[in-house]
Amino acid sequence: MTDTHTHDAAKDQVKSKANAAFRKEQQAREGAVAMAEYVADQKATRSNMEKLRELRLAKEAQDAANAAAEDAAPAKPKKKKAVRRVVS
Repeated sequence: MTDTHTHDAAKDQVKSKANAAFRKEQQAREGAVAMAEYVADQKATRSNMEKLRELRLAKEAQDAANAAAEDAAPAKPKKKKAVRRVVS
């Protein structure tokens, strides 16, 4: 009976080590996938930020050009309309 008990304990120990090694490998694979997703998300975020920055700078340049054009054009004085008076 002692021989069987020792055999079962050794078997359990081997099985436990195999399970631990499997879990470690599985965690490493999942970690690699998670890191790849993280890097891809960061790359997409940076790309989007660059695009938005370019759009903002283009809009600011256009607004500055429009403001300069308005300042350069002489302002026309508004003509007053003649008011007709009703004689009663």
